[in-house]
Amino acid sequence: MNFLSNYPAEVLILFFLIVTFIQSGIDKLLDWKGNVAFITEHFKNSPLKNSVPLLLGIILIIEIIAGILMVIGVYQLYTSEAKEIASFGIELSAITLIFLLIGQRLAKDYAGAMSLAVYFIISILGVYLLNS
Repeated sequence: MNFLSNYPAEVLILFFLIVTFIQSGIDKLLDWKGNVAFITEHFKNSPLKNSVPLLLGIILIIEIIAGILMVIGVYQLYTSEAKEIASFGIELSAITLIFLLIGQRLAKDYAGAMSLAVYFIISILGVYLLNS
């Protein structure tokens, strides 16, 4: 068995997304008030302005679940070469990125929306590799 399992590209993509989503979720948990204040200001002129805490909570939950699923997925790739949980975790992360993209577009933060494309491309590559 190779150091990065028999799926080195998949494992590296999973590690990248695990760091991204777990760190983001932990940041929201540790600085909830700061994140709500920042996002509320960011969305002050958008249709989402009155729903920030609820939507941020939903994103937080999905980020943590996606991160946990991807951690389990890495373990399964190493132990049984099962791809289903890893694939589901990456698919959930891609859906989360679409939600974030919608928010950025509604806030008219086009540069922020554009920066999400990098993460989305990585997610889609992971989905492709885990399903091929």
